[in-house]
Amino acid sequence: MKICFILNPTSGRNRRRPALATHLCDFIASRSLDATVVTTDGPGHATRLARDAAVAGGTIVVAVGGDGTMNEVAQALLHTPAALALVPCGSGNGLALHLGVPTALLPALELVAGSGARIARIDTGHANGHPFFNAMGLGLDADVSRRFNTLTSRGLPAYVRTALAALREIRSERVVISTAEQRETLDILLVAVANSDQYGNNACIAPGARVDDGSLDLVAVRPVGIVGATTLAARLFSGRFDQSPHVCRLRGSRFVIERAAPGLIHTDGETHATGATVGVVVQPRSLRIVVPANSSAVARTEDSAPGGFSFQLS
Repeated sequence: MKICFILNPTSGRNRRRPALATHLCDFIASRSLDATVVTTDGPGHATRLARDAAVAGGTIVVAVGGDGTMNEVAQALLHTPAALALVPCGSGNGLALHLGVPTALLPALELVAGSGARIARIDTGHANGHPFFNAMGLGLDADVSRRFNTLTSRGLPAYVRTALAALREIRSERVVISTAEQRETLDILLVAVANSDQYGNNACIAPGARVDDGSLDLVAVRPVGIVGATTLAARLFSGRFDQSPHVCRLRGSRFVIERAAPGLIHTDGETHATGATVGVVVQPRSLRIVVPANSSAVARTEDSAPGGFSFQLS
């Protein structure tokens, strides 16, 4: 199989590992893989590199970075025969954690090389044309992402501090959320639309959500104070977030979110300025991805393996 590793040297933990490219090359040599390593040099570069790799016949394209790198690589592979693989090096790693992909470097690389791996198909979301693979959001969600992306030191403690600072300043807004079956008017602090069950760091925003069910899970949070937010934050890590009376949850293949004015959204943590109306739609089974063979997060299917894959295809 032909593998392309796309390394973002400024992503998360990679900043503290200047020799990572060398480690990747050493791993490739030790496993005699038909693989190359390329390095990104700025926003959007990973998408171009991934597209080039797929056009050149790459069977697996590996995102070595955080959620932003994952998003850039994955969007180039939608509806192609190439499969995405993850070597998670970011602050949250939400999709990797949901799928059971190891977050330690060597086990993640072994998975890419085919050790105990299979290829699955997962759904993807689009929000006003911006693809996402883990989650998107607006309101407090987008504001926290904007602030967090300016930090030089990240991680869960930094995210919590950023969220609390944003919560003290943000005002609630009224939105109208429409599905094929219903229409809700809500005052909200945030709206998140999840493909997987979590933001990252095992913070479970949509307990029970799956990436292969043809649906997305919308979670709207009504206004709460600092004390209420603290209680909600605890629920994120206990799997009971959507049981709070401050939370409204909807499931569907398409949502329209109408707000009073244009503003920010985020897709997998990257922010975009967009219009007052945000349309969110799912594309079922549109991305091939390497997962652990025993992962229960995504079902096995009857697809057949393309030539050259040395591990199971689900």
